[in-house]
Amino acid sequence: MGHKDDLLDGAKRCLYEKGYARTTARDIVAASGTNLASIGYHYGSKENLLNAALMSATEDWAEAIGAAVDAAPQSADPYERFGAIFARILESFGAFRPLWSATFESLSQLDHADAVRAFFADVQGMAHREISRLWFGTPDEIEVTDPDHVRVGQLLQAMLIGLMGQMLVDPAQAPSGDDLAAALRTMFPPPPAAG
Repeated sequence: MGHKDDLLDGAKRCLYEKGYARTTARDIVAASGTNLASIGYHYGSKENLLNAALMSATEDWAEAIGAAVDAAPQSADPYERFGAIFARILESFGAFRPLWSATFESLSQLDHADAVRAFFADVQGMAHREISRLWFGTPDEIEVTDPDHVRVGQLLQAMLIGLMGQMLVDPAQAPSGDDLAAALRTMFPPPPAAG
């Protein structure tokens, strides 16, 4: 591995151990075994490197989401499928808790750091499309452009972020996958069976 990859791995470790705001350039250098000049050379700034690390960690989490969607029953009941997917996502929370903590911490920097805001704006649009891709099983080579599918991605992302926030605050009070599915059934009851 070269310095660029070493820096990225070191920055990811720092994000998980120290969080976004408390990670210094010296922390990253110590974790990566590189030098301060490498940060500027490869990433331009510590913030750019931390954003890249956050994106890389988010991609790791996206793989876990993909596995949760793939493992869900392909049931005719969309509520059952939804509950199963969110149950699997909740099971992965412990492994990704530091990522969510760092994400929420970095969001608090939006009003003070244009680079952080720009990073999250780019990620947000991509997340809408990628979450939609997972939900609908759209092949990777097909671009998600259907406005209805993008809106579903927006809704699912809003639910994921809210759920992860609740898990950070108090997992005991956060809803389960079954709770979320039951809430959807209450809000949007399936039509009565014809007969």
